[in-house]
Amino acid sequence: MSVIVSKWTRRAGAAWPRCARLARGLLGALGLMGLAGLSCGAAAAADWPTHSIRLVVPFPPGGGTDLVARAVAKSLSTTLGQPVVVENKPGAGGTLGSHVVALAPPDGYTLGIATSSTHVTSAILMKDTPYNPLTSFAPVSEIGSTGYVLAITPDFPASDMKSFIAYLRQHPGKVEYASVGPTTLGYLITKMLELDQKVSMTHVPYKGASQAYTDLMSGVVKAFFDNPVASAEYVKSGKLRALAVTQRTDLLPDTPSFAQVGIPGFDAVFWYGLVAPAGTPPAIVQKIQAGVAQFTGSAEGKAVLGRLGVEPMGSTPEAFARKIGDDIATWKAVADRAHIVAE
Repeated sequence: MSVIVSKWTRRAGAAWPRCARLARGLLGALGLMGLAGLSCGAAAAADWPTHSIRLVVPFPPGGGTDLVARAVAKSLSTTLGQPVVVENKPGAGGTLGSHVVALAPPDGYTLGIATSSTHVTSAILMKDTPYNPLTSFAPVSEIGSTGYVLAITPDFPASDMKSFIAYLRQHPGKVEYASVGPTTLGYLITKMLELDQKVSMTHVPYKGASQAYTDLMSGVVKAFFDNPVASAEYVKSGKLRALAVTQRTDLLPDTPSFAQVGIPGFDAVFWYGLVAPAGTPPAIVQKIQAGVAQFTGSAEGKAVLGRLGVEPMGSTPEAFARKIGDDIATWKAVADRAHIVAE
C-alpha cells in the first residue's frame, strides 16, 4: 500500500489589491525599481487581522480536539486583538472540516485544527482523501500531544505488561481488543504492538469510544488503546486497569511508560496542531505561531492543556511540517507490515 496523495482543487488565493496598488504607487512616485520586490504579503501582515478569524474544528463539540481548539482560540483572540471563532465541521473522520480549510482563501482569516487523524492516518488508511496533508496546508504550529494508555478489563488474568504479553502469546487470536475504527491511530498502535511483540489479538471496531468503554468494563472486549483523559476516571475507580502509557502523564501518575516496562521505542502520541490554507503569507503564519507559542509557554496554557492530558509544544512551522511528514512515513511502514488496505 502506498500513501494516498489524492488530487485536490482549491480556489485561487485571495489577491492583495490594496497592497499591489501601494507598491505600484511607490514605484511611480519614487522611480525606484528596487521596490519591485516589495512583499505584498509582509505589508498585508502588518495590518492583519482587521476582523474576526474562524478556527475550523473537524470534529464535534465537546470532544478533546474541540476543547483544545477552544482554549487556543480564547488565547489567540487576546493575542491577535480580534475574535477567533470556533466553527465545528465534523464528518468523514475529520477530513470534511480539513477540506474546508484547504479550500479557504489563504488570507489568514481561516485556520484549522489538524490532528494525527486528519493529517496522518487519513493519508494512509482512507481512500480518496480530498486534500494532500503535506501540500494543501501551511503548517503553523504543533499545539501539543497526548499519549495512549493500554487499558484492560479488571478481571484480565495478567497483572502487568510482561504477563499480558505472555498471555497473548499463549492464546493467539483469543483476546479481543477495541478500537474506534480501522482508520484511527489507536488501531495502528495496537497493530504495532502485535507486530513488535509477535502476538495476535482479534479486532472489534466501534463507532465511538463510549460503547467501547462500556464493553471493556463488562468484559465483552479485553483491551483498548485510548487517550488517558477518557481512561483515567475508570482506572482510578477500579473499573479498568492501566498497564502502560506511551507518554507519562499526570492523569495516571502510577502507570509506567512502555519503555519502563521493557518495550522501548513504543512512544506514539496523538498530536494537535494549527494549520492555514497553503499559500498563506509566511508573515501571517509567523504571527499566529508566535501567539500559539505564547499560549503553550504560559502557566495558564500549560494548566489548561494539562487538564486535557496534553503536553504543550508550540513548535515552529518548519518543525511541525517535519512532524507531519515523519509520522506519515512511520505509520505507513506499520500499515505495510500489517498488510492494512486503505478503506
